[in-house]
Amino acid sequence: MDVFFYAVPGLIIALVAFAAVRIIRRSLELRSAWNSGLTAEARCLRSYTTTSGGGGDSSVSTTLHHVYEFRTREGRAVRFDESNGPSTIVEGDIVTVHYTAERPEKATAHAPSPVKAAAGTIGILVFLGVAAAFCIGFMVTYHQMSSSFDMPFGGSHVTYEEPDVPYDEVP
Repeated sequence: MDVFFYAVPGLIIALVAFAAVRIIRRSLELRSAWNSGLTAEARCLRSYTTTSGGGGDSSVSTTLHHVYEFRTREGRAVRFDESNGPSTIVEGDIVTVHYTAERPEKATAHAPSPVKAAAGTIGILVFLGVAAAFCIGFMVTYHQMSSSFDMPFGGSHVTYEEPDVPYDEVP
């Protein structure tokens, strides 16, 4: 039974760490693309939406995606998919994309806004940190509570020793 109280919070912490790494990686990719100084004209080839949720009583979340294609300065054609773009961009529109020479497939059509991006990243990381801290606190508290008892399931153990007095001499 103890495994449940360590495994579930441990799994949540692992998922939180994975999400934090992904968020930091994408933030660094955006910053690199904006700071590289390399831009190109890209054509929106397609826009589509994805939905998630909606099972039972949960709300539905819709994400707008755009597929862009551009040519680097070296003439290489690059196509990339980006989520959460503006809904005003439709198929056939021309937009400016920012990219790095090393990884042009990690380009972005989002306008440079480092302060807004940093604030969003920090906010999400704080939320994830609070979730991880809660899980760690839960595991520590459970460990302290379970180790303070000798019996399983939190019971206490009291021993009673019989006196070595014969029955006929009991007062």
